[in-house]
Amino acid sequence: MAKRTKIKKKQNGLLQVLNALLTLTVIGMVASIGLVYFGLTKFHEPGQILEDTVFVVPEGAGLNVVAGKLEDEKIIDNRLVFRFGAIATDLNGGLKRGEYLLPANASMRKILDTLIEGRPIQYSVTLPEGLTSWQIVERLRASVDLTGEILEVPAEGTLLPDTYSFERGSFRKSVLAQMTKAHDVVVAEIWETRQPDLPIKTIEEFVILASIVEKETGVASERPQVAAVFINRLNKGMRLQSDPTIIYGINNGQGPLGRGLRRSEIDTKTDYNTYQIDGLPIGPISNPGIDSLRAVANPAQTDALYFVADGTGGHAFAATYKEHQKNVAAWRKIEQERAKAAEEAAKKAAEEAEAAATAAEADGSETPVNN
Repeated sequence: MAKRTKIKKKQNGLLQVLNALLTLTVIGMVASIGLVYFGLTKFHEPGQILEDTVFVVPEGAGLNVVAGKLEDEKIIDNRLVFRFGAIATDLNGGLKRGEYLLPANASMRKILDTLIEGRPIQYSVTLPEGLTSWQIVERLRASVDLTGEILEVPAEGTLLPDTYSFERGSFRKSVLAQMTKAHDVVVAEIWETRQPDLPIKTIEEFVILASIVEKETGVASERPQVAAVFINRLNKGMRLQSDPTIIYGINNGQGPLGRGLRRSEIDTKTDYNTYQIDGLPIGPISNPGIDSLRAVANPAQTDALYFVADGTGGHAFAATYKEHQKNVAAWRKIEQERAKAAEEAAKKAAEEAEAAATAAEADGSETPVNN
């Protein structure tokens, strides 16, 4: 009898232990479910940032680093919940380097989606038509949103001017690579559409002439006419006589000349001085845009051989030298009138400044002095 009682007590003790373990297991499961529910709820609920916020994912950063950085920057309030939510929703991979715009009140889930699937903030740099390669490099070096050194200036006429997009921290040389690739594609396409029997036989000559047209006028609509003048001159064996080619031979494209040409510079023979050499210069003098390339490939149908500024920003064209001389005389008159107007304006400004100084001095002399 005593033995049965002892066995029964052991069984009761074992049942108690099992009950206790079961109870703890149930409590643990309930707690776990509660934590999961709490975590997922917090993961999906509106976040704490009150306005759109920029966040940067560093190169090579994983989930732990990004979660910590988000918490440190007060974008989320719990890195553990962010990491748990990412793992639980199977979104813990694929974070991409870049700068992202996170919307106000974004949930942790929205933030994670943005960092994985979103497009990084894009910056841009505009390189206008007619810049030289040296000028383009200087502009890229001045951009604070780009990184990396440019060790060598690209060859003249190998870059396509345009607006290029990039992510903050991109390499400057990557923008140059985009420009080079775009140039090669565009030049090849336009070259294939050229008129027959042009006096330019290679793509290199094509780009050289387009670079001259680009520097001769800033009016896109008249570029086919400017191109036609040079095409007509080449066909007749006349020299191009383009001032921008002389300037490039002087400064190698390193910025504007900043003054007028001297007679000695016009008379000096260089590989670029088209007043002194026949045909095209040795190379491009700028990076031409699409309009100038198209103008050279398909110039206007005209007999014009000359052009000169007309005072409106464009040019007056002429087929004969006599007509050209009339246009030159008209331009000289405009220049004289502008110089006279500028002189009179400067004189008037000086007189007004002197009158104001005299009035101020008079007012000062009449002001009583407190002893």
